[in-house]
Amino acid sequence: MKVIVDRIEGNFAVCEQKNRQILNIPLKDIPFVPREGDTIIINGNSYKLDVEETQKRKKKIKDMTDGLWE
Repeated sequence: MKVIVDRIEGNFAVCEQKNRQILNIPLKDIPFVPREGDTIIINGNSYKLDVEETQKRKKKIKDMTDGLWE
């Protein structure tokens, strides 16, 4: 399953699933420092940063916002 980090609240990464449901993951369970917008792959109790998907999402958002404030 893939989730997107929406925000960090206290000791949790608040993540959104594809079906728009929220999943709170304890930061102590994630072996890296998650940031807003990161895509995380969850496989059982294993968490991995999906670097390629995260970069694609950030580029798409940047492309969409380019020119809005010119």
